[in-house]
Amino acid sequence: MTHATATSNSRSEPSLALVTFCLACGGFTLGAGEFSAMSLLPHYAEGLGVSESVAGHAVSAYAVGVMIGAPLIAVLAARWPRKYTLIGLMLVVAAGYTLSAFAPSILTLDAARFLAGLPHGAYFGIAILFAADIAGKGKRAQATSHIMLGLAVATVVGVPAVNAFGQSLGWRLGFAIVAGLAALTALGIWLTAPYEGPDPSAQPLKQLRALANRQVLLVLAMGAIGYGGTFAIYSYFSAAFLQTVDEPQYWISIGLVIYGLGVVVGNWVAGKLTGGRVLKSAAAFQAVLAISGLIYAASIGSMSFMFAAMFLIGLGGGLVVPLQTRLMDVAGEAQTMAAAMNHAAFNAANALGPLLAGFALSAGFGWAWTGYVGVALSLGGLAIWLVILATSKRSAQ
Repeated sequence: MTHATATSNSRSEPSLALVTFCLACGGFTLGAGEFSAMSLLPHYAEGLGVSESVAGHAVSAYAVGVMIGAPLIAVLAARWPRKYTLIGLMLVVAAGYTLSAFAPSILTLDAARFLAGLPHGAYFGIAILFAADIAGKGKRAQATSHIMLGLAVATVVGVPAVNAFGQSLGWRLGFAIVAGLAALTALGIWLTAPYEGPDPSAQPLKQLRALANRQVLLVLAMGAIGYGGTFAIYSYFSAAFLQTVDEPQYWISIGLVIYGLGVVVGNWVAGKLTGGRVLKSAAAFQAVLAISGLIYAASIGSMSFMFAAMFLIGLGGGLVVPLQTRLMDVAGEAQTMAAAMNHAAFNAANALGPLLAGFALSAGFGWAWTGYVGVALSLGGLAIWLVILATSKRSAQ
């Protein structure tokens, strides 16, 4: 029995629920910050005097921070006490968003977004394992799901709220709100989470084995490319809506809520359907993303059809579940690295999607091309799925 498990056995039910809630608040904060930065893109583009395509580099900078920070922190923090590691990561997030709120230029905003992204993947990887340990064997799955629920709720509540404040009172306030949430999360973890001590038996370099595992790398590649279409569309949704739909801008927040509801439904459906059909489930959700990209491209200028497409795109977010499950199956002893890198892969998608969509917009193509870029990336994800399927069959034989 680990020290963390022993500690959890002595904790009351409300106390355990409070710890899990505080850890989930970290997921809520990261989700609200990441996605609201995309929805506020046209506002800070105008405020800093740059085009939407240039402002999209701030979205990509955050994603690059996640990709670099996830493996680096997973190795460096392997022996650190998880409680204080999580607190430190949230404080870095708070610092990154504070600097974002005061950024005087797009270059300084890019740097601040990079800093804010560094802890993202590592936080989720460490928080999931920490929650599972302190909950005990009987409630590990429930505790883990609660951490991810924070991210899902952020898409329904956090992002539209931050976006609404950012639209009405300025984009800088939107970033400042996320900084405050990160600081409150760090305080909550400090007040509620048990101290488990460092793990002297941990072998940090073992985590690197995940990066040499072909099956792990294929799953990460499918997430990085196949999910990129979501961000190609989502990152420019606000700008496309403002320039093609003759409706008040507060409807953007409603569109984001509809997308968030799609994410929640997609994750619930994926949890029910995946089971032992991991690869089939991954292919199904990847196909949903490809189809929804086509619908979005055709719906530009029509609010109702754009909203319907956004719901379907959110529904395709269920792809996260089978890919995470597949990683757990093939990662072996490198579970922490795999969990962190899964979020890094989806943030690689967050970098790739807006970058390619931005190139299309800069070349003079219309807003519909953000949808077409999404379709192309989804088809790339399906191509990688075929490789995963073929290699898994050979391994089984």
